[in-house]
Amino acid sequence: MAATKAVRGRQAQSVRRQSQTQAYVYGNTVRKLEPEHRPQQPSRTPERRERPHVDHSTLRRNQEKALQVDLPLLILLTIAASAMLLICVNFLRLQSEINGRMDDIKRMEQQLEVLKSENDALETTINTSVNLDYVYQVAVGELGMVYANKDQVLLYNKTESEYVRQNEDIPKY
Repeated sequence: MAATKAVRGRQAQSVRRQSQTQAYVYGNTVRKLEPEHRPQQPSRTPERRERPHVDHSTLRRNQEKALQVDLPLLILLTIAASAMLLICVNFLRLQSEINGRMDDIKRMEQQLEVLKSENDALETTINTSVNLDYVYQVAVGELGMVYANKDQVLLYNKTESEYVRQNEDIPKY
């Protein structure tokens, strides 16, 4: 048993040595091993430049100055914020007025439709209530009206305008 332990120990040491020199490569290609002693090549990493010494109190003072807001800049920012607030309030007021007017227009359009329908109903009622035969009988019988003869009707052409005014004289032929 002691011999087998010694053999196992030597095998483990040889595996450790092999694993230090060879690495397992995943994938379908095997890398070539580089020689242990490489010739000295110039390094490709850029050299670090040393920063000049900076006084921490000066740095802190500069940072505090950078955080401070100048008075003219503060006034400008206040004016800009106030102007933006006024513009937003004015926009909301105008939007509210427009919405109110749109509601008024809708309400008035509904009223117009109601009035049109009432007007049409009244016109239909008037047209159905008038008996034209009765009107003819009253006009001819009671009032003595008659149809005009052909020689009583005068036709004329007026070229100046498209319509006839009541206060104009009728031309005689």
